[in-house]
Amino acid sequence: MSDPWAELLREPPASVEIDGVGIRRGSRVRLRPRTRADLVDGMLQGRIGVVQALEESVDGVIHVAVTLEDDPGRDLGEGRFPGHRFFFTADELEPVATIASGERAPRILVAGIGNVFLGDDGYGSAAAAAVSALELPTGVECRDFGIRGMDLAYAMHNEYDVVVMLDAAPRGEAPGTLSVIEVSDQADGIAAVDGHAMDPLTVLALARTVGTVPPRVLVVACEPSAVIDADHWEDATMTLSAPVQEAVSRTGEIVQRLVRRLIDELCAGDESSAHADD
Repeated sequence: MSDPWAELLREPPASVEIDGVGIRRGSRVRLRPRTRADLVDGMLQGRIGVVQALEESVDGVIHVAVTLEDDPGRDLGEGRFPGHRFFFTADELEPVATIASGERAPRILVAGIGNVFLGDDGYGSAAAAAVSALELPTGVECRDFGIRGMDLAYAMHNEYDVVVMLDAAPRGEAPGTLSVIEVSDQADGIAAVDGHAMDPLTVLALARTVGTVPPRVLVVACEPSAVIDADHWEDATMTLSAPVQEAVSRTGEIVQRLVRRLIDELCAGDESSAHADD
């Protein structure tokens, strides 16, 4: 007869295999709850979790404790507070491939944003067209989102490692100046062209309301010659100024260099920022 106290004190395994992949503390997993059916399970479906511990019940079932990767109170889950720490069995989890393990190439989205009817505010769309015509590394895709802010917000949840936005942004520089800026919710120095509600911070706010956002978001910002007020459509034009047109021709090379550097950093596990002005 087995000793019940010994059973309770038994050390849980250090890892558990799911779909041929070893999962342990720190592993990223996608949540697929299916043994229960309640409101919380519906909210957690498809979210990315980080494994905090493996625990074994007395009947030998392995339970995986996870916190949500995008939970602002994730440290509470790590401190074992309820509501921020969730338990799943192995068949409710899917391993998320990692760059460092070489299981997949980095994924980068280059997104053009702006209003083509407001002169230089159309820089992002024109730049996206120029970048799309170039040969980009594997895992890098370029799309023009125009003024479709919600579309971009949802696209940002597609497991991209980095999103690079192409946008017109007055920063007090000479017209046509291109700058590469890493942004966050508290970013300074980016005052996007008014009228399209598609500045980087607005998109990030939208993205956070509908799910997670990539770990890093950067902007290739172009200084416009003039800002056209969307309330004065008599001034609307689909023509870019000469300095911005010239900037579009330089954007492709800048983006190619930028994404190669980002890929190198991601593959090397380098978390250093990509601040640079061109």
